[in-house]
Amino acid sequence: MGSTGDGPGSIEAFVARLAAVAAGPDSTNFLAGPDPGNAGRRSNLELYLQEMLERAPKVLLLGEAPGYRGMRVSGVPFTNTAMLRSPDHPFGLFGPGKGYVLPDGSGTVAAEPTATVMWQVLADLDFLPLLWSSYPLHPHQPGRPWSNRTPTAAEVSAGAPFWLALAQLFSIQTVIAVGNVAGRSVRASGRSAPQVRHPAHGGKARFRLGLEELLAAGIND
Repeated sequence: MGSTGDGPGSIEAFVARLAAVAAGPDSTNFLAGPDPGNAGRRSNLELYLQEMLERAPKVLLLGEAPGYRGMRVSGVPFTNTAMLRSPDHPFGLFGPGKGYVLPDGSGTVAAEPTATVMWQVLADLDFLPLLWSSYPLHPHQPGRPWSNRTPTAAEVSAGAPFWLALAQLFSIQTVIAVGNVAGRSVRASGRSAPQVRHPAHGGKARFRLGLEELLAAGIND
């Protein structure tokens, strides 16, 4: 199991390494530098990873990339700021008193729908995996920083060392690819992983069915 200290294999070191990554012209590193909002997102990400480390998940659910209404604002994979404020999160991860901060201006951003669907399904299935993205920075349309785009193959390749590091840090037994981008990232790493439908754009039912089938097969045992 990984460490919450400040050594090279710690959560703090992982977040610091990610914060130091230079973003390309059409992507944003929302953890970088002294900006107060980015510092808050770093703190949020560390809190999430530390709490998940205590939960000892066996499965990593690997998505595509942070969205401009989700992790780009909150700092936490597949969340929005409404979740950070909510007192009734199904797994008790978020809410008042947990230590999460709301970066300046985050209240003006609409809730991320994919995050809502993701947690609804996970709660229904009573399944709490570690969540992460194939490309951990925010890819956006040229000249439109508050938009989303699919990460390029080069970006996904650059992001692979981070999910692989998390898998090692958490002693993950199984990676589940959520969507085609994640599937390509896993295959490019030389690994194999089951793949489920991404929950965005009407994919909730197939996403849930895919997870149900994997859980029935004992993937979380």
